[in-house]
Amino acid sequence: MKRRLNLIFTISLLILDVLMGSLAFYLAYRLRLKIEYPPLINPPPFQIYWGMSIIQVTTLIAVFFFYKLYHLKRGISRVDEFYSIVTAVSVGTIMATAFTALVFKNELDYPRLMVVYAWLLSILFITLGRLAHDAVRSTLRARGMTGERVLIVGAGDAGRMILNKIGQSPDLGYRVVGFVDDAPAGEEVLGLPILGKTEDIGAIIDAQGIEEVIIGLPEAPHQKILEIISRCERGRVNIKVFPDVFQIMASAVSIDDINGLPLLAVRDVALRGWKLTLKRAVDLIISTAALVFLSPLMMLIALLIRLDSPGPVFYAQERMGLDAKPFQILKFRSMREGAEENGPGWTTAGDPRRTRLGRILRRFSLDEFPQFINVLLGEMSVVGPRPERPIFVEQFKQMVPRYMERHKEKAGITGWAQVNGLRGDTSIWERTKYDLWYIENWSLWLDFKIMIKTIFQILSGRNAY
Repeated sequence: MKRRLNLIFTISLLILDVLMGSLAFYLAYRLRLKIEYPPLINPPPFQIYWGMSIIQVTTLIAVFFFYKLYHLKRGISRVDEFYSIVTAVSVGTIMATAFTALVFKNELDYPRLMVVYAWLLSILFITLGRLAHDAVRSTLRARGMTGERVLIVGAGDAGRMILNKIGQSPDLGYRVVGFVDDAPAGEEVLGLPILGKTEDIGAIIDAQGIEEVIIGLPEAPHQKILEIISRCERGRVNIKVFPDVFQIMASAVSIDDINGLPLLAVRDVALRGWKLTLKRAVDLIISTAALVFLSPLMMLIALLIRLDSPGPVFYAQERMGLDAKPFQILKFRSMREGAEENGPGWTTAGDPRRTRLGRILRRFSLDEFPQFINVLLGEMSVVGPRPERPIFVEQFKQMVPRYMERHKEKAGITGWAQVNGLRGDTSIWERTKYDLWYIENWSLWLDFKIMIKTIFQILSGRNAY
């Protein structure tokens, strides 16, 4: 049943792409007639372009196959999917144009403007069609029609985080049956049972009809992970492994030597040269635009803060930034005056120190808006690791390996860890992994992706305290 549904999904997606691509081409033809200047005296009928439309749509579908856009993946970011569609449609349009010029050489009035229209409309319509298709799939998965029975190996922090992530995404269609852990069987973790020990995983897979195993033992020796995978393979299940710190940062390790003595060198991944200049230019543009367009809202928030509770409008706090140098981060005050008289503390869900207005400001991250001033001054970046207070930095650098490498880049208003749900009172080890991954894999596109995801999270009020 499940395989049949997946086949139906794939075929229906292909048909939908064909329809959307054909519609985009036809509307491009109509736009050419309407917008063409000077107007065409004897506009050619659409039938002349049948051959060109067939080449256009066929080439797009072929490129989509090459880009694996018919592999129905779970949990793919819509930003990443849109980027793949733009890239595939662009490549497909270029190839279709070349094939058309070759096949209809000297036989067809080459409509260059129509090609541009078809390119833009194809991106728009195919994206909308795939969003609708994905919404249908997600609804069916959430109702359990195409769900997969999942077993989590490891009931520790990593296993609990995996379970929470699955719980936050019912559209993935995962149904977690329970945990496998070396703790006593029968105990419950977050409402799910521990079904047995890791050496019993093969029998558990058979007995529970498990279809996917997620191994959440980031600190376990590699030999143990391999043994677990070996026991899982006999059940023909999909296996995913939550990586440890070394695996996540493997791209930053290279081989070096001193007079023939081999050494592992941790690469310096700090931004340099044109990349640093480009990131700073983007920061200046975005922070300036944000302060201009958000200034009326910021003035209204400032007024409401003064009316809501006694105390200053802004809250300045020392944080550690680039090269571990302290700076004063700016926020709209969301806590009552004197909230930290007994010492600093973590921001938590339902924080009793918040003011009435502060609840709203934090829910939609409006209290963070003044940090665009920090960006404009060069103390922060729009995207980067979130800065911590010096007292916490001193604690974390003693506990978390490579923690201080977060300070090789400017701190950010938002970051890769934050858009993945790791903010506030969450695991500093996990946040550090995400921050280091961001630093080592930086690209301008990744920054834009994080910004877009942040906007959606602000509008939804998710993960905000």
